[in-house]
Amino acid sequence: QVQLVESGGGSVQPGGSLRLSCVGSGHPYPTTCMSWFRQAPGKEREWVAAIFTSDDSTYYTDSVKGRFTISRENDKNTVYLQMNNLKPEDTAMYYCATRRYCTSMSPTAFAYWGQGTQVTVS
Repeated sequence: QVQLVESGGGSVQPGGSLRLSCVGSGHPYPTTCMSWFRQAPGKEREWVAAIFTSDDSTYYTDSVKGRFTISRENDKNTVYLQMNNLKPEDTAMYYCATRRYCTSMSPTAFAYWGQGTQVTVS
């Protein structure tokens, strides 16, 4: 049973920073694609960033490039999302999700999700 638990959300002013964490367990595969998504009220869930644990390749949606950094600590089974220079439009519930490969970033392609952590920028 795959379990993902996010933490680190909160309220910050524009220009501030937050670091989200996602602790995973029960992965059925030796390597996985770990991703962050976000969903603002009234909007569809959108992909934010991903890291492929096989080679630490990273991927970002254009709106966060240069501001967000995804990384991981293998011995802690933890993936991080460092968010700098936050903007009000970054306000959303942030979710950690995983699938075997980073071949699709559609939310429907991910079978395993955490419960989410709220980020508010105002």
